[in-house]
Amino acid sequence: MLGFRRYLIVFSRFKIVTLRKDKKEADFFAFVDLLKHPATILDIGANLGIMTVHLGKKFPAATIHAIEPIPDNLAVLYANIRRYRLKNVEVHELAVGDEEKTVKMVLPVQGKTRMQGLSHVKHESITEWNEGDEFEVQCTKLDTLFPQEQVDAIKLDVENFEFFALRGGIEIIQRTHPVIYAELWDNENRVKCFDLLTGLGYTINVVENGILVPFDPLNHTQQNFIFLIGE
Repeated sequence: MLGFRRYLIVFSRFKIVTLRKDKKEADFFAFVDLLKHPATILDIGANLGIMTVHLGKKFPAATIHAIEPIPDNLAVLYANIRRYRLKNVEVHELAVGDEEKTVKMVLPVQGKTRMQGLSHVKHESITEWNEGDEFEVQCTKLDTLFPQEQVDAIKLDVENFEFFALRGGIEIIQRTHPVIYAELWDNENRVKCFDLLTGLGYTINVVENGILVPFDPLNHTQQNFIFLIGE
């Protein structure tokens, strides 16, 4: 009845107001609490702007780069930036990976439900949620997009394309050592991300009972990870 975009606006604003009360998002706020006076934060896979708004309000002196390619998500992201009067958010209407090219993305549709939260780049390594509305978008590398930026933090959620996004930002990561927060499913993409980041000197951490602890694959089932440069 509301229309898809109107529904997304209503949903996103409810989530913005209630996010801190959501126990499933405690990991995100643990990541936020680690940041001390950041100048630049990358929100990769900004989606509807729910976390973008929290980052923008928490760190008004920082520049938040919100990266999102899906048209419906972008419309709601812009609406939320206006609604919360955020002057420190810059939107980039594209995908990020390890190549400069045009890519296809899919907004999965299951029955009559459009699963906007699962939108992703179509790639041979991603075998789930590949049926739905397709879009062609420009894909670039983080190292191309931010060649001189001092990046203090990266929030990354691109539905199993994280490895390619990170690989396209190796120079930034090596140069600036940002705190990295990523949602990673238990699959090959996770393993590749772990190998890449530990190879760059990062430790793998999860939040357990409100405390940041080293990731133990035998005891932890979390999908949210915080990567910190090793001492």
